[in-house]
Amino acid sequence: MRIFATTEDLAAAVGESLGPGDWFPVDQTRVDGFAAATDDHQWIHLDPQRAADGPYGVTIAHGLLTLSLIPALMRRLYQVEGVRTAVNYGLNKVRFPAPVRTGSAVRAEAVIAAVDPVDGGVQVVMAVTVTADTAGKPVCVAETVSRLLTGASR
Repeated sequence: MRIFATTEDLAAAVGESLGPGDWFPVDQTRVDGFAAATDDHQWIHLDPQRAADGPYGVTIAHGLLTLSLIPALMRRLYQVEGVRTAVNYGLNKVRFPAPVRTGSAVRAEAVIAAVDPVDGGVQVVMAVTVTADTAGKPVCVAETVSRLLTGASR
């Protein structure tokens, strides 16, 4: 865990790598819950018997589930003191080079790509790579955009 005292310290670290973080389990219960929340009930995510004969031999997590874990994974990599709130501002790029097999664990690494001032704080772009303990290549590569707010903004 890297702790930055200020957003200025974070900006001074552009280009630096963070992580890898701790492993985070992705079990069938989490996949089932994501399917229920998103109404995405494709068999490759939910039917272990059918998935056993499928392309991966097991059920796999939804790509968007993997993507949605990035905020939790990033909280394990860094913190900026004095931030009133952090909000997801969007994504520039996202790819899913490999599946997350249910029952595996994932973790993130990131490179601080940009930190720019915005009204009330900074906008942070992170080049995030999520890997799984059962995959030989990344399971998600995303460029995330967040806003870290330290002061009053409207």
